[in-house]
Amino acid sequence: MELASFLPYRFSVLTNDISKSIASIYSKRFHISIQEWRIIANLGDRQPLSANEIGAHVNLDKVQISRALNKLIDKGLVLRTLDKVDKRKSSLRLSRKGHRLYEKIVPIALERERQLLAALNRQEQAQLNRILDKLEQRVRALPDINPE
Repeated sequence: MELASFLPYRFSVLTNDISKSIASIYSKRFHISIQEWRIIANLGDRQPLSANEIGAHVNLDKVQISRALNKLIDKGLVLRTLDKVDKRKSSLRLSRKGHRLYEKIVPIALERERQLLAALNRQEQAQLNRILDKLEQRVRALPDINPE
């Protein structure tokens, strides 16, 4: 296999490069990690969420989510509310401070996206979105591969 032409590898490298590009800005300016930003971004988009719900969206394992959440709670950016019936469950939401940070970072992320997409004309951008939609649908429809 030639890794440089293997689509999953190329997507992974591109995703990491884009994340690092944006992270280099907000980590220096706001002192948060990529993992912390992913959680903030998800809570800013839809809240409250449980840690499991966040995990389904941010592509991090439970340990990474737990560590990042604890840091965000310690920094006063995320609030955790325990379920009154089941104390093992909790809901998470941005604090006012967390929401202000979200509002500061979103324009930076959107500007970086704009700069990245400037390499494509409008037609190519629309085509890219259609292709990504098709690939997302396809990967969800594929059966699990079991080598046994």
